[in-house]
Amino acid sequence: MKRRSLTAVLLAACMAVGACGCSSADDEEVFTGDIPEVPEWQASLDAISPAVYAEVDDLDLEPGTYISVIGKTENTSYWKQAAAGVQQAADDINEKLGYSGSDVVRVVFNAPADGEDIDEQVNILDEELARYPDVIAIASIDENASEVQFDLAISNGIPIVAFDSGNSYQGIQCTCMTDNAGAAATGAQKLCEAIGGSGEVALIVPDSVSGNAKDRVAAFQQEISENYPEVSIVETIYMDQIDQLKREAAAEELGVTAEELETWTAEAAGEKDAIEEAEASESGNTPAEDASENISEEARTRLEDIDSIANSMSDEDAIVYYLEKHPNLKGCFGTNDETVLLGAKALESMEKTEDIVMMGFDAGREQLDALESGSIDGLVVQNPFGMGYAAVIAAARTVLEIGNEAQVDTGFIWVDAENMEDESVQAMLYE
Repeated sequence: MKRRSLTAVLLAACMAVGACGCSSADDEEVFTGDIPEVPEWQASLDAISPAVYAEVDDLDLEPGTYISVIGKTENTSYWKQAAAGVQQAADDINEKLGYSGSDVVRVVFNAPADGEDIDEQVNILDEELARYPDVIAIASIDENASEVQFDLAISNGIPIVAFDSGNSYQGIQCTCMTDNAGAAATGAQKLCEAIGGSGEVALIVPDSVSGNAKDRVAAFQQEISENYPEVSIVETIYMDQIDQLKREAAAEELGVTAEELETWTAEAAGEKDAIEEAEASESGNTPAEDASENISEEARTRLEDIDSIANSMSDEDAIVYYLEKHPNLKGCFGTNDETVLLGAKALESMEKTEDIVMMGFDAGREQLDALESGSIDGLVVQNPFGMGYAAVIAAARTVLEIGNEAQVDTGFIWVDAENMEDESVQAMLYE
């Protein structure tokens, strides 16, 4: 009885306090001892600026909205993280809106198998346009390759946003990407400091056509020319030109000059064209009758030898060949995940890991293992998860016509052996 009476007295007292407006339990936040769970990817979202591109609160999309996201490839750690960010944004939007079943906002990620396959990416874009999405977000392999498709998209009311890499098309609504100039300048600073501010360095670049590659090379070169006059870039290797570089290397080994190689290659191509034209004609003549002998038998034999050697070379072999042309080389920098690994493997095969500093971009499992082992000395780590997430937010904002920034900075950090175990750094790494 006493316990029941005491409870009644306390309840009456609480009601009286609430009635007089002095205080109420509902008006105060009561600590329950539970700490809100922070998603493991939160650090990736915190790096995005403006912060609105890490939020889904204002995205009241219609049921069944279709957002098409096209990446550069689907097979690397970097792009798997970007795809994971895309999917997380889709999940968050649908959870916030309470959509399920046929009502869900569809966010579909597609990408070529090969990050250099411009044609496949354009084909994917064509296929997506035929599905009439509400918006397309694309990371262009070649910033100039899709103007016709973009014109078609705009004429059909399908807006375009970009992510990961800039695009030359004037109708892009928003671009979500790393500050490439700042990131590459940071990489150049770290490399130059590591080699003592003087010496020869080499660049390994994934391609010569993407906005990312162009921006990073330009910023790297500018940082060195303006602030490190005793450092010189003696070699820049573009991986989309690696087959030609292999042929040139093979020609040099056989004592064939660059001019001879160019002339013979042009003559062989002309002869091939002539034969194909003769085969396709209705004259009834044999190819030999219509095709002139554009190339000597000796030159033809030498070209076959060159191609045989070139075809036997791996990409790593080719990089080793060009790096070994510079015996005083002190540093090497790869401007994406694959090129920094290729550079590290090339230096290992040259037994130069301890003599030549290797740095570059991105941090998948292999890059982090190489950083731990010392074959890579430092990495500019981007935020692919945040980039994929922000691209979906930008696409959704475009559909809703609620305004977009021209460019969204998805952030980067510098990682080396000294700071890679720091909690703030660990939160931004990916495998």
